[in-house]
Amino acid sequence: MECRSVGILPNEADSDPGERPLFPAALSPGSLPVSRVKLNHVLRFATGSKSPPRKLPATMEQCTLVPPWLESLLSTSFFSLCRAHGEETRSECNMYCLDCAGGDALCYYCRANQHKNHRVIQIRRSSYHDVVRVSEIQNLLDIGGVQTYVINSARVLFLNERPQPKTGKGVAHTCEICGRSLLDPFHFCSLGCKLVGIRRNGNTTFVAETHEAKMEKREGMSELREGAQHGIYPCTSLPPSSNPRRRKGVPHRAPLRS
Repeated sequence: MECRSVGILPNEADSDPGERPLFPAALSPGSLPVSRVKLNHVLRFATGSKSPPRKLPATMEQCTLVPPWLESLLSTSFFSLCRAHGEETRSECNMYCLDCAGGDALCYYCRANQHKNHRVIQIRRSSYHDVVRVSEIQNLLDIGGVQTYVINSARVLFLNERPQPKTGKGVAHTCEICGRSLLDPFHFCSLGCKLVGIRRNGNTTFVAETHEAKMEKREGMSELREGAQHGIYPCTSLPPSSNPRRRKGVPHRAPLRS
């Protein structure tokens, strides 16, 4: 097959020395034994015109579902003495800075000196396991599907899974990842198990809803209530009771014969 140059791009010899050609000399249009159709296809991709959308890799798709600081938080060791303030009274490292993800745990003095205006959460312990209060993290993460517990009058959730030797009989709810028994119908026992579930299935997320999305939901619910009150969305009637028996009245004694 005869090879002819298209003439769209200049050769390396004819181009300006200060400009870098799109193709090297070995891949110039006149040196490849390809057809005009294939060459135009290559040039279209090189110039960036009408290029097809590229699908994100699985790891990049997971990054959109998980905050960048979560994995570092789950792998951080807490409740050790601070190396810089070990002689102080409040030198226990039980805090974590979300804006400086990847750093070590912080003590009270580290936060006051270096992370004053950052987003910092406090980690607590329950039965030698790390927990965080729901009130501190619910606005930063979507904790839906994670079992919560009430400890010291505060609702908390566990950071990582807790080993359980054997699941007892008659357990109705278990964690989908580690199989730990749950008190309520949740899917995961901890944030770590939910992270594993996202990596496996990708059918849930850690990204919390924005304030605008929450307001739109509230407006939609209020419109439904107003429509039901004005008869726009008629409410369905409840089905009749399946128990036809009626409660007996007060028994009356038969009159005595004289």
